[in-house]
Amino acid sequence: MLTDGSTGERFCQHCGNVVVERIEDPRAEQRSFADSSSDKSRTGAPNSLAIHDRGLATTIGSEGRDAAGKSLSASMKQDMRRLRIWDSRSQTQEKAGRSLRAAFMELDKLKDKLTLSDSVIERAAQIYRKAAGKGLVRGRSVLDVIGAATYAACRDTGTPRTLNDFADELNVKRKSISKSYRMLVNELDLRMPVIDAVSCISKIASKIGLDEKTKRYALEMLKDASEREETAGKGPMGLAAAALYASCLKYNVKVSQREISIASGVTEVTIRNRYRAFIEPDEFGKNMQEIKPQAVAAPTA
Repeated sequence: MLTDGSTGERFCQHCGNVVVERIEDPRAEQRSFADSSSDKSRTGAPNSLAIHDRGLATTIGSEGRDAAGKSLSASMKQDMRRLRIWDSRSQTQEKAGRSLRAAFMELDKLKDKLTLSDSVIERAAQIYRKAAGKGLVRGRSVLDVIGAATYAACRDTGTPRTLNDFADELNVKRKSISKSYRMLVNELDLRMPVIDAVSCISKIASKIGLDEKTKRYALEMLKDASEREETAGKGPMGLAAAALYASCLKYNVKVSQREISIASGVTEVTIRNRYRAFIEPDEFGKNMQEIKPQAVAAPTA
């Protein structure tokens, strides 16, 4: 698909079929005021649920000039400075506003630490606002609820993040986040999709530094097991870790269960149990038997 900026059309480069005739310009509107400001955009930042006031609050500029570009007097500058102070205080005067501001500051930190997308952050802010509107945040830790809301947003958007990731970055217990997550699912009637183990392969493999051949074989193992409907009821991260471990044994990659356990966040016992299920012919098919001889040589590497 190609986009013509002059005509505003989006069309196929092979057949010439025009999909969209007029595309909206996502850039900010420009102004032509005669001032010395380098920012020519007429509008501000877009609205966002991840801001305590949704980005709708206005700000009083710090430039000491009026609309015509003339310099303000000393008394007027003092009045404007005082108005700016009261304007900033009035935005977080209510307790609910201060709570949202503190929660979304932690959400912005999580975005950078866990490399989350804007869609995940918007979904997390929406879930947290619903919980705050129903009074579910009252009496609970803000870190626990915002961590649970972000984890629910990751589950909803298919982003592979675990509870241990949120517990480590927020410096709280995993049990408290999981408790808040169950509360949000039950009280807000959320329908969380099941995480696919295939999406967890790339996350674990990138931390260990595995090659593409090893990842591809692990993906084939998981897809074959998923088609047989034999992965139901098992943790996706444990299945992905076991598939990668079996693939490493097949291609003689020097990776231990300990390294995969640290990268995936599951225990070595879980990896061994899922690995035994992979090499059992009666459970995952006869095509998995080819990795069994190497598994006997070093089952607990």
